[in-house]
Amino acid sequence: MAYELTLEYYLPVPPEKMMQLLTEPELIKAWGGGDAVLIKEPGGDFRMFDSWVKGEVKSISDKELVYTWKPAEWREDIAASEVKYILTEENGSTKIDLIHSNLPSEDEKEKHEAGWHEFFFGPIEEYILKHNV
Repeated sequence: MAYELTLEYYLPVPPEKMMQLLTEPELIKAWGGGDAVLIKEPGGDFRMFDSWVKGEVKSISDKELVYTWKPAEWREDIAASEVKYILTEENGSTKIDLIHSNLPSEDEKEKHEAGWHEFFFGPIEEYILKHNV
């Protein structure tokens, strides 16, 4: 059985800037603290946090990004999960709808829910505020 996680975030930048923070390797490295790769085309390589997570870009547009997501500690026989971001402009900020699907267990769902806050959107927000992005 696969598990799905749906989260909602609001960050004080327009969607164009938010998409840059999600897709530009140098910006990902700046807020995430580890090397990153993201080839902005379907089939493109995706890696974050010094390759702790790897995947493949499925689709990318101005307001949406989808890629597969497989952390290093998952066994070989566990299928990659999928992460989808939908960006919507709201009063000069961005509403981010995050759908993380095909998680292999309830435990991984809970770990990732905490991880999205602690290691992803929290650091992005800190970066935005610190650098007046």
